[in-house]
Amino acid sequence: MKRVLSWAGQAVLYGLFAAFIGVFSNWPPYQALPPDQALLKVSFIHHGQRVADCRPYTPEELAKLAPNMRTPLKCGRERSAVTIEVDLDGATVFRQVAAPSGLSRDGPSSVYHRLAVPAGEHRIAVRLKDSATAPGFTHTRDATLKLKPAQVLVIDFDAEKGGITLS
Repeated sequence: MKRVLSWAGQAVLYGLFAAFIGVFSNWPPYQALPPDQALLKVSFIHHGQRVADCRPYTPEELAKLAPNMRTPLKCGRERSAVTIEVDLDGATVFRQVAAPSGLSRDGPSSVYHRLAVPAGEHRIAVRLKDSATAPGFTHTRDATLKLKPAQVLVIDFDAEKGGITLS
């Protein structure tokens, strides 16, 4: 008798647990974006240019180095911060200065930002600066795009593909 009650109690508890999961798997309803919105995502990881140019070692400096450390050039490790600006229909909607990572400020700068925008046709201008010594922005991209409702447009930087990409 005790064994039957144990099995019945276990079945009731499993049934309640399954009902709990079933109810909360569909309720409350979740909607990522309103039906008339699209999403802009700025997402990239990029190494800025070196802050100082590489220079050749002097003969005295080379003599002080161990034989296995004698490279022809001395290059500083620190990298420039990466600045990005995104304009939507002529108004700046996002601007960020991303510092390089790492203790020596020699790692990549990373940027991630989400922005909900109305669906429809928009003029998008993206400007990126990855050099502390260069005047102005080093990479730019302008495009007129038609965004569909719930479409996600990713703004990325890929040097192999020519710079700023919109996909």
